[in-house]
Amino acid sequence: MKKKHVNARLICQMSAAAALVLAGNAMAADAFSSDSKWMTGDWGGERTRLIEQGIDIKADYVGEMGANLNGGYNDDKTARYADQFGLGVALDLQKLWGWDNTQAKIQLTNRNGYNISNDRVGDPRAGTLSSSQEVYGRGHMVRLTQLWIQHQFFDNKLDVKAGYFGEGEDFNTFPCEFQNLAFCGSQVGNWATNIWYNWPVSQAAIRVKYNINDELYAQIGAYNQNPSQLEHGNGFKLSGSGTKGTVLPVELVWSPKVNSLPGEYRVGYYKSTADADDVREDVNGFDAATTGDAYKTHSSKSGYWFVAQQQLTTHNGDATRGLNIAANATFHDKDTNFIDNYQSVMFVYKGPFDARPKDDIGIGAARIHVNKDVKRNAELLNASNGVSDYDNAAFSPIRETEYNYELNYGFHVTNWLTVRPNLQYITHPGGVDEVDNALVAGLKIQSTF
Repeated sequence: MKKKHVNARLICQMSAAAALVLAGNAMAADAFSSDSKWMTGDWGGERTRLIEQGIDIKADYVGEMGANLNGGYNDDKTARYADQFGLGVALDLQKLWGWDNTQAKIQLTNRNGYNISNDRVGDPRAGTLSSSQEVYGRGHMVRLTQLWIQHQFFDNKLDVKAGYFGEGEDFNTFPCEFQNLAFCGSQVGNWATNIWYNWPVSQAAIRVKYNINDELYAQIGAYNQNPSQLEHGNGFKLSGSGTKGTVLPVELVWSPKVNSLPGEYRVGYYKSTADADDVREDVNGFDAATTGDAYKTHSSKSGYWFVAQQQLTTHNGDATRGLNIAANATFHDKDTNFIDNYQSVMFVYKGPFDARPKDDIGIGAARIHVNKDVKRNAELLNASNGVSDYDNAAFSPIRETEYNYELNYGFHVTNWLTVRPNLQYITHPGGVDEVDNALVAGLKIQSTF
């Protein structure tokens, strides 16, 4: 299995490198131009011609460094680096084959590296609730992240998407302009334990959206809940073996103009039909940590979310610049979910300086609350084991609430490269009061090839 993984990764990297070399030879005049959307340029105009024909090649890179400057579980200072390379193609099938109102996409991702949060910021027995390097996770491997086709019906009123993709592409969506996971991407996937798989994991899925009017739409989806797709070596698994149930999200999305400035407001609900273990009670309704009996099984689990994004101001009349606010909140089943609620708020000012009109500066704060039954379960487990000393290796850390803060500045170096240094402050990492608050220095690099 290991040899197969190494070979797949090597083939992917060699193919990507060859493509870049060929592209560089074909479009040397345009490569690395600061005005180009792509680092490798327009390939002598060939890339634009391909897009006009319906073929949009996607290649990008995200790299994130995290260094523990102070505090945390282990104050032995070091730095960790994690990254992701993406390669794919978006297809306009109307242009390619005359299929009206039809699109498709294929996307591969390859993640590697290490995370500062796992053993420096958080107690390894408990970890952290968020992550200082959001790009880390889901294994060092190549994954098929997207393989779908999409079609619009009835003058684009009805939109249907089917194939392999994750919930966070369409439901509870959120941009990733920060490095800390608590401010990046679909937050339901971060806290809905073991059911909602965010990028880069894909699932067999269908999503149906109905456009009520130009500002309002409703959508519903069905996603195969298959934990085996998380396993190493299953990045290209397309079979249904290992399926436990289905995740059913529904969402209403409103995109108004407030004082002529864009906003987006989302409210949604999800339900998983798979069995889910209680976080505290055993099969007889008693404390499982005390009785030692198996945990009670529930036939489903559910939760809901709110997302708000709104541009508040322009900068000297330029609508591409100005202050933006965003807020997230998720709430989860207290019987079965480790995290029962999460909230965050972020402010991003785009184009803060006339000399740097495409830069941005951001600040965010997030609260992640552990289910009280999880805390009580750990207390009972320690009591039943006769352990009360936090420093005892057998002690189960008591987890309550973690707070994450981030301040960052995004340098728009070119149209294809953004470099985002940041500072993060984590209070009670992992929700564990005994762990010192941590200061982390980060650096996020985003590039489009």
